Amino acid sequence: MWSHGWRDEVFSNLDRAWDLIIIGGGITGAGILGEAVRHGKSALLVEAQDFSSGTSSRSTKLVHGGLRYLRQGHFLLTRKSVRERERLMREGAGLIDNLGFSLAAFPGDQMPKWMYGMGLVMYDALAGKWAHEAQTREEIIERVPPLGSSKVTGGYRYFDAQTDDSRLVIRVLREAVRQGGVAINYAKASSLLRDAGGKVHGIVVTDTSPEGGGRTAEVKAKVVINATGAWADDLRRELGQDKRLRRIRGSHLTFTQDRVPIHEAVSMLHPRDQRAVFAVPWEGVTIVGTTDVDHGDLDKEPAISGDETTYILEAVQKAFPGLEITDKDVISTWSGVRPVIDTGKSDPSKESREHAIWREDGLLTITGGKLTTFALMARDALAAVEDVLGPLEERSRVLDAAPEDIDWPSAFTDMDKVRVLGRFGEEASAIVATPSEAQKIPGTIVLWSELRQAARNEGVVTLADLLLRRARLGLFLRDGGKEVMGRVREVAQPELGWDDARWEREEAAYHEVISSAYGLPR
Repeated sequence: MWSHGWRDEVFSNLDRAWDLIIIGGGITGAGILGEAVRHGKSALLVEAQDFSSGTSSRSTKLVHGGLRYLRQGHFLLTRKSVRERERLMREGAGLIDNLGFSLAAFPGDQMPKWMYGMGLVMYDALAGKWAHEAQTREEIIERVPPLGSSKVTGGYRYFDAQTDDSRLVIRVLREAVRQGGVAINYAKASSLLRDAGGKVHGIVVTDTSPEGGGRTAEVKAKVVINATGAWADDLRRELGQDKRLRRIRGSHLTFTQDRVPIHEAVSMLHPRDQRAVFAVPWEGVTIVGTTDVDHGDLDKEPAISGDETTYILEAVQKAFPGLEITDKDVISTWSGVRPVIDTGKSDPSKESREHAIWREDGLLTITGGKLTTFALMARDALAAVEDVLGPLEERSRVLDAAPEDIDWPSAFTDMDKVRVLGRFGEEASAIVATPSEAQKIPGTIVLWSELRQAARNEGVVTLADLLLRRARLGLFLRDGGKEVMGRVREVAQPELGWDDARWEREEAAYHEVISSAYGLPR
């Protein structure tokens, strides 16, 4: 699947009758493709860049109910989110996992500790379980020792979940493709096709991959869904529709766990504006974020600003002053652009995270929403076109069941097994087929065999696809993984079929992206 020659095969079979075209290869589009094929629909997904290359690879990696949304009165959104969180953890163990949070209270916080407690009672009630407790200063420091040098007064402990966002997209897409769906990256919906009555009934798709030569094809379907996230207004404007979205950037800093040694997440109120900020252990590193600032140009990769860097460092220094963290400790950064419905609020953080659906001249747009509720969004989108595609059946699984008959390497711990099953599902056996490569890449928890599988079989078109979205080395290692690049090349280049000149071009382009969008501001 998605191995050598697959793009030619997809383009040669576009001239067929489709029930559904989905534009956008983030988690929303992936969820719609998965739900559609489960209902027996012929569905095509096209993505202008790489799968998950937008917001869906640049989140805070949390699958959460939205505790902070309770402060804004979004009870229905929180209820939906906590229930979806529980469902995803049941079906995707190893990819979506339980994560303990210490909600830390400090002198000067505008929200008193008793209000935290009231909010958590409501949070757990919406989830249908009791999973929080108060913590004294001594208890919270025992769980998170670096807080010991701060003025923390205590707080609460509760639970949410986390994921590898990009890996979640890839797993959902690949499972959909195995069931008969079609998904292709670097295939841009360059224009909409409209019938004599002006209704959208297809797209012109352009191959933007280096090998594609700019080839185009007209593709028609009963339904066209715009699931392009922050780019959704661009397609809508082609129909003459007014702008409805506000693009809000959220940025993050990454540190080694040796430098910020926490083993559960910390939530705190930022001293500058009392927004919730998180320090989260993730895949062997610690990430801190996020920000909420209006974002402009989407034609280039979003990147953290100097003020955002300072803002996040202020939060780190409030929580862990004894660590004496500075910008020199940052190993990577990333920024994602969230689409929210623009209601004109002066504070971006107060805009609603509810999703919206609009049906305009035959084009269905779904945008906004949260990573946690992607499967509900998919059903809502398909329900909105029941008059064309037919009614939905009862919900089935979001993620396929993982296999049980795998011959695991003897050195694998139970945690290693669960992680591989979660990330690869039915394809987990391929990751451990060669025990000599089922070894961790230095400085990460990623296996060399994961890198080979991605290069061989996961639709990689650029080196950034491989190292920022499939294996994530560009986030885990300083300078995008320069120290291991020689070995990366040995494993990946033969699988990708690139000659030396192509590899060197790709490596130069990758390091430019790392410098401009995944490092500190120049």
